[in-house]
Amino acid sequence: MRVAVLVEPGRIEMEQRPVPTPAPGDVLIRVSSVGVCGSDTHYYRHGRIGSFVVNAPLVLGHEAAGTIVGVGESVDPSRIGQRVSIEPQRPDPDSAETRRGDYNLCPHMRFFGTPPIDGALCDYVTIGAEFAHAVPDTVSDDAAALCEPLSVGIAALRKAGIAEGVRVLVTGAGPIGIVVVQLARAYGASEIAVSDPDESRRNQAHTHGATAALDPTTDELGCDFDAFIDASGAHSAVTAGIRALRPAGTAVLVGLGAETMELPTQLIANRELTLTGVFRYANTWPEAISLVESRRVDLDSMVTGRFPLERTAEALDSDRTPGSVKTVVAVS
Repeated sequence: MRVAVLVEPGRIEMEQRPVPTPAPGDVLIRVSSVGVCGSDTHYYRHGRIGSFVVNAPLVLGHEAAGTIVGVGESVDPSRIGQRVSIEPQRPDPDSAETRRGDYNLCPHMRFFGTPPIDGALCDYVTIGAEFAHAVPDTVSDDAAALCEPLSVGIAALRKAGIAEGVRVLVTGAGPIGIVVVQLARAYGASEIAVSDPDESRRNQAHTHGATAALDPTTDELGCDFDAFIDASGAHSAVTAGIRALRPAGTAVLVGLGAETMELPTQLIANRELTLTGVFRYANTWPEAISLVESRRVDLDSMVTGRFPLERTAEALDSDRTPGSVKTVVAVS
């Protein structure tokens, strides 16, 4: 099979490798679409994200969909031919985190495209059968792949307590920020303010449901928000968002920023704010697929670039194109 391999920072090479064999409990999936994530581009350019370091050739890609073409022992063979969205995780079923339902926090997690685990920028992958989620024919291959970033947004909104009538501030209008905006609208938020210095991204946020799109360099963010979700990782955005919360409000950090940052701890204490983070997701795929199928969330509209597998390097650099929101690699 064809495989796009990160051999060193800034260099992708195409290789031929054997098609993997599904282990007991696994399914073999012919990959159709793979979304490009900011973590993929960071590994591509810098070779590491924090403590995750690319020390050997690595296949990137964790936002993926495809069709089941083979099954391992103990998996119902009737699943062959099923279109699926891939939840790209292999937690240890015996870890304390997995047993209590927080399998995304499993310390022994094997996650697609995270060193040293290969991802989905190739023709075929295997995954545990329970992590291959069937999608209806009304959901496109691209949207099925993008259920992964949608799941990040679902995890964030669950933490933030977004519900009918809530006022929410979102900083960062990249792909996750746009997903969060769509979800907040679907969940009934009464006000969805988005802050981003890039005009094209502010316009995208407005198109996807933001009630206000603000330029943090010139506009006041306002105050008394019930919830704040940071999808930027920028220190200035995090501190401004925290200051914009009402007493007893909730801040959720999603964006990958600096390893440490200074926060207004006295304000957090005096307002009794809840400050938490999101690391991937758990138990989100059924809701993600339902939201897409019901058209309450439109993932296809976020796709601004598509490349074949052989042009993976161009796909990884496409985020530098003005107006880019989400790029997809069309594998098959």
